[in-house]
Amino acid sequence: MQNKVRFGMIGYGKVAALHAQALATIQHGELVSVCGHRQEKRDSFAYRWGLNSRNSVKEMVKEDAIQAVLITTPHPQHYSDALLALKAGCHVLVEKPLTLSVAEAETLISEANKRNLLLSVIAQRRWYPSCQRIRHAIDEGNLGIPALGQLTILGWRDEAYYRSDPWRGSWEHEGGGVIVNQAPHQFDLLCWYMGEVAEVYGRWSNINHPYIEVDDSAVATVLFKSGGLASIFISNSQKPGIYAKVHIHGSSGASAGVQTDGGAMFIAGRSAVLEAPYNDIWTIPGQEALRTEWQKEDEEFFSSIDATWYFFAQQEENFARAILEGQAPSVTGSDGLQVARIIEGIYRSNREGIPIRY
Repeated sequence: MQNKVRFGMIGYGKVAALHAQALATIQHGELVSVCGHRQEKRDSFAYRWGLNSRNSVKEMVKEDAIQAVLITTPHPQHYSDALLALKAGCHVLVEKPLTLSVAEAETLISEANKRNLLLSVIAQRRWYPSCQRIRHAIDEGNLGIPALGQLTILGWRDEAYYRSDPWRGSWEHEGGGVIVNQAPHQFDLLCWYMGEVAEVYGRWSNINHPYIEVDDSAVATVLFKSGGLASIFISNSQKPGIYAKVHIHGSSGASAGVQTDGGAMFIAGRSAVLEAPYNDIWTIPGQEALRTEWQKEDEEFFSSIDATWYFFAQQEENFARAILEGQAPSVTGSDGLQVARIIEGIYRSNREGIPIRY
């Protein structure tokens, strides 16, 4: 078996630097080149990380023999960049969200399957110990069937944040607001626990960000193909940021939850992860007392790592090993499709005034 997967990157912004740092630490992958349209920024990024600076994915494949591409460009570019990479014969890992539409996600999945390539999307919070405990509890049957989900984000983004990059806050360049930028991580966890999305009914609003075009808040209900239901309540309008949580309530009557983010939430290139994620609800019979013990463990663990990139590295190592071993990664294109259904579903439902079925 080949020892390392050769990665190329499309994009060279703030989150790209965190991914470069993460890839430098993994055992079965290495970042060798970067491409993008703005040569000065691309060359500066390449110099900083010791990479080759190329004009295109095709050039990275030809000159650097890359096998996989990590895409870190603004959201509306994810689809076209991923499609180019797949057609160039590369496995593809995309920053969240995979795409902004269901049709685009389905096209990428079809293209990857046709070419026997792996497609995945960044969902590094799945590697948080507190998030994995919920998945294990579901797998072990301790919740019965996941019946009700609650997803809450009460965050804050100020004007300086939206002015920090020219693409932020516009429909054309960002593709949306809190729905497409901050919430996809929690959308992914919700679907990881609850299953495939069948129907979305939602509304969005802009409460206190008049200097952007897009949503800063949204509410929605989701019906899953399992019959489970979930409520979504997300906002970037609460100073200075309160928390983000995902709670799962099972048919057994037991509940499990995680606070994935606390206080002022992490911003790539601008801030750190301030609070360790922890299981804020845990009522599985016989396990209730473990919650306090786990929280202490998680705080100690998070104090020993740099959480801004550590969990990227866990997912990237998983993706590299999947390529080398010919297996599916832990996060697949189909997982990205579920998140696309929620994103598209809220916007379409708001526009059309009806539930959107899939």
